[in-house]
Amino acid sequence: MSPRSSAANAARTKQRIVEECVLLASSEGLEGITIGSVASRVSMSKAGIVGPFGSREALQEAALRRAVEVFVTSVAAPAIPHEPGLARLRVVVDSWIGYLADSPFPNGCFMTAVSSEIDGQPGPLCDIVKESMGWFLGFLREEVAAAVDAHELNTDPDDVVLTLFGLAAALNQELQLFGRTESIARIRRLMHAAVEP
Repeated sequence: MSPRSSAANAARTKQRIVEECVLLASSEGLEGITIGSVASRVSMSKAGIVGPFGSREALQEAALRRAVEVFVTSVAAPAIPHEPGLARLRVVVDSWIGYLADSPFPNGCFMTAVSSEIDGQPGPLCDIVKESMGWFLGFLREEVAAAVDAHELNTDPDDVVLTLFGLAAALNQELQLFGRTESIARIRRLMHAAVEP
């Protein structure tokens, strides 16, 4: 086997391990990620898991970073081709609701679940969540501020950001805890109302 093929196989194996870690954490939390549980899920030895990552903490971090990537790709990225301000905000709202309603994770929004799991627990994982969610909330604030500057909205950007964030968290709970899919339309209406003139 050529070095290039070997490297490609190793990269694919590492990616498969990360994807399984994300699914495991979505069901059992980041604490559910152990070398043994991951090895069992991907039918590998514990040594085969430790090799590419080195530690349980590195597995947890890799899973968290992958979940952040999925969130950003699903919610923020679709808005980028649109004009800054109100046009982007409308796309973010629809993308965010789509992400929550048809979640790529077994138990709803990974970021909501992990935020509840590790908030108040200082360390690298908490830092990743704060940095990632801080970036996203900053992105939202910039778009609201752009809409205000363009006279599309007359509002306090921080009020809008907190309203959107709270409504998204409420929808995740409505869907995951109560199974109330009828709340999707209500939350969509409320989120759009928060970003309309």
